[in-house]
Amino acid sequence: MNFGWLKRYMPRSLFGRALIILLMPIIVLQLVVGQVFIQRHFQSVTEQMAASVILELKYAIEQVARAEDPQAALDEISVNLEMLLLLSDTTPPLPADRVAFYDLSGKTLIQALHRDIKQPLAVDLLSVPGRVTLKIQLPEGQLEALISRGRVTAINPHQLLVLMVFTSIILMIISILFLRNQIRPVNRLAEAAEAHGKGRDIPVHPVGSTEVRRAALAFLSMRNKLERQVEQRTQMLSGVSHDLRTPLTRLKLAAELLEGGEELKPDIREMEQMLDGFLAFARDNQSEEGQPVDPIALARAVTLKYDGVVVQVTKTTSDTGNVVLRKEAVTRALQNLLGNACRHAKTVRLHVVLSQRFLEYRVEDDGPGIAPADRERALQPFSRLDESRSHDTGGGVGLGLSITLDVARSHGGTLELGKSTTLGGLSAKIVIPR
Repeated sequence: MNFGWLKRYMPRSLFGRALIILLMPIIVLQLVVGQVFIQRHFQSVTEQMAASVILELKYAIEQVARAEDPQAALDEISVNLEMLLLLSDTTPPLPADRVAFYDLSGKTLIQALHRDIKQPLAVDLLSVPGRVTLKIQLPEGQLEALISRGRVTAINPHQLLVLMVFTSIILMIISILFLRNQIRPVNRLAEAAEAHGKGRDIPVHPVGSTEVRRAALAFLSMRNKLERQVEQRTQMLSGVSHDLRTPLTRLKLAAELLEGGEELKPDIREMEQMLDGFLAFARDNQSEEGQPVDPIALARAVTLKYDGVVVQVTKTTSDTGNVVLRKEAVTRALQNLLGNACRHAKTVRLHVVLSQRFLEYRVEDDGPGIAPADRERALQPFSRLDESRSHDTGGGVGLGLSITLDVARSHGGTLELGKSTTLGGLSAKIVIPR
């Protein structure tokens, strides 16, 4: 059977689903036990007890019809039947039956009386506590019977239901508190993993059940390995770049002294640009701590270095507070995008979109753009395009977009390249979750 339709109504969270797994059997058990107990005990017992009283009432009705003095006959019967019987000469209209809405056995009694006694009657279970007041319309007058409730129904049948419901509520509260305590370490682990994806570290302590502790220890081990890997890559790039500067300096000196050394200077300058790109790439991968930053003020501060760049701000949330960012890294990423756009276009715009869940920086221009087939390759390190944008950002060595992408990913976001719908050129969008 296909239960796919049921998934739309199921809770998304682990707590909600575990709560359903825990409470559903309790609720079903209460319904089944309550239904069976009421059906087989209270209703059947009440009908049996009511049947004996109905026989006694029928006997009293027959005596009223036969006796010359009906009230005297009723007085004699009342002593033997343990009920008060009164015959009134007046025949006022019979009132409506009165019973509490939760009185299940009382409703069963009323149904049995109306079914087995053919004369018109009215039953009142509320006027006299612990008594059943019964009025029967007879040709001789109106017969009123006052009967003990214990003789005709099971006493206090609702007490079992109240006890069941009350006990279930107490157990459910205890279960919910226990379940919340078990789910809390899972939520903390998820928050730590999400924060690590955004470039922030949250302390994680392995607590909770054995499975949750194992997951927390595995996460800590993975995070430490990733941090060591990034640190080793940064140190390697930085060391290689610094080590290559010495022979590069000797090459520059030799080119100055050699005849015809001018031919070597463009290659040397290109090597120097590549080393600068290496150092920038390594520097932006260092562990800069995130801090609350005003994203709009940051964008305006970056555009001060570029003439003619227009900043447009869009807010879709009332929460305009600071966003936790690696300020220097984001600044360099925006500089890469704006510098690249200003070199290849005349009109450049920087859009800042601040929503409840995301921060978006979008740089648009009216330049030649990047062909869709080349956009993925443009994001790769040291990639140069053969089209009009022949040199990428980062000093023309193809590291600008790679650095920008790395900055976006270190914040848990991404960099998307597309076509500007307003200016017709390139649209480079940095999306960072808040």
